[in-house]
Amino acid sequence: EEISRDHSSKLKIVKLNTDEETELALRYGVTSIPRLDVFVNGVVVKTIIGAKPKPALLKDLSDFL
Repeated sequence: EEISRDHSSKLKIVKLNTDEETELALRYGVTSIPRLDVFVNGVVVKTIIGAKPKPALLKDLSDFL
C-alpha cells in the first residue's frame, strides 16, 4: 500500500482475493501467495513471489519506477 501511494504516478497496485477469484488465479497460474505480477500493456513482465520487506520490493520494481 505504501509503494502504491508513493509511486501512484508510475504504478497501479491492485489486490486479488484468490479465494473469491479462483478462475483469474488459475488463468495466471497463482500457486503461491503473496505474489506480485507486474503487467506492461496487459502482459506479465515480472513475477515476484514471497513476502519481502519494502526495500527489497522497491529494488525488484526499480525498472518500473
